[in-house]
Amino acid sequence: MLTMITTCRLNDVDPKAWLADVLARIADLPTSRLRELLPWEWKLLHEAGKSANQQAA
Repeated sequence: MLTMITTCRLNDVDPKAWLADVLARIADLPTSRLRELLPWEWKLLHEAGKSANQQAA
């Protein structure tokens, strides 16, 4: 657990938000897309989603 939290912090990711999202999504995510749940990939996807939402508003 400490390794995951430290990895999140090193990648400027909120560990609580990351873990909550990962636990909610991991059961339904195909194995081929598990890479998306790595903290650095997760951050990129969420930043892209926020940017798209801001442009749509």
